[in-house]
Amino acid sequence: MLNRHLKCHNQVKRHLCTFCGKGFNDTFDLKRHVRTHTGIRPYKCDVCNKAFTQRCSLESHLKKIHGVQQQYAYKQRRDKLYVCEDCGYTGPTQEDLYLHVNSAHPGSAFLKKTSKKLAALLQNKLTSALQGNANLSEEEEK
Repeated sequence: MLNRHLKCHNQVKRHLCTFCGKGFNDTFDLKRHVRTHTGIRPYKCDVCNKAFTQRCSLESHLKKIHGVQQQYAYKQRRDKLYVCEDCGYTGPTQEDLYLHVNSAHPGSAFLKKTSKKLAALLQNKLTSALQGNANLSEEEEK
């Protein structure tokens, strides 16, 4: 966390916006900024359907406009939303996002970056699931 903060004071901006040329120190900030150009607003208000680029903006809207305060237990994590930066699709898991991008945007840079890492992860999950099924079959035979 400290390293991320220290980077913000660095004059060298390694990640540039392809729309306007503004520079950022990390990909998270760039991704958030690019949404201002693309119009992708993945965080939607369930009450009025207004959409936001960031979860914190949605939570602020819910509190100020609708009087809804989000309650989280100590150190409780909110559900993560996986967002397609090409079209705004949202999914509950990284696997869902990968499958969406693979079918809807086959030439996406996202696929090139994540395909090897995610393919290995999916293969491990598949292997575990198959081993689990094999163990169940063995127990049924007994």
